[in-house]
Amino acid sequence: MPHHADRPSKTCPICGRPFQWRRKWKDVWEEVRYCSERCRRAARRRSGTAPLASGE
Repeated sequence: MPHHADRPSKTCPICGRPFQWRRKWKDVWEEVRYCSERCRRAARRRSGTAPLASGE
């Protein structure tokens, strides 16, 4: 069994792809919403407002 199989995962609301927990998100995992910087920027463009930076 792969070592990453038991990591938590979420689905990105922009692209719909699943993404897994990363070590750099250890302290802010509950706040992470997007799988990448690209999706975070796309969300900002869609809404017209700047969401809070959460270490993504």
